[in-house]
Amino acid sequence: MPETLFSPVFLTLLQADGAPQPPSMIGTLLPFILIIVVMYFLMIRPQQKRQKQHQAMLSALKSGDEVVTTGGVFGTIAGIDDKDGTLWLKISGDVKVRLDRGAVARVISQ
Repeated sequence: MPETLFSPVFLTLLQADGAPQPPSMIGTLLPFILIIVVMYFLMIRPQQKRQKQHQAMLSALKSGDEVVTTGGVFGTIAGIDDKDGTLWLKISGDVKVRLDRGAVARVISQ
């Protein structure tokens, strides 16, 4: 008796040889995992490092430091109030401005 297309032997051979296997879960998720790792090392980690450096700079501020605020105002620190987290910035002559400590963008000289 000849083998037909729907015989159990033929179907078993067809499934074993020609049927493509589904991709593994690791192979499917690997590109996404690599993208996340690359984003972490190129974007998130450097930003955290800059944030830590800025925080260290803010905690090291003292009277007499020349600074630039985030608004672009240049001045010299006249006093620091640690209780409120503010500082007095002398910008000209007797003109002093009270600022939040976080408004300091960078220190020009110490």
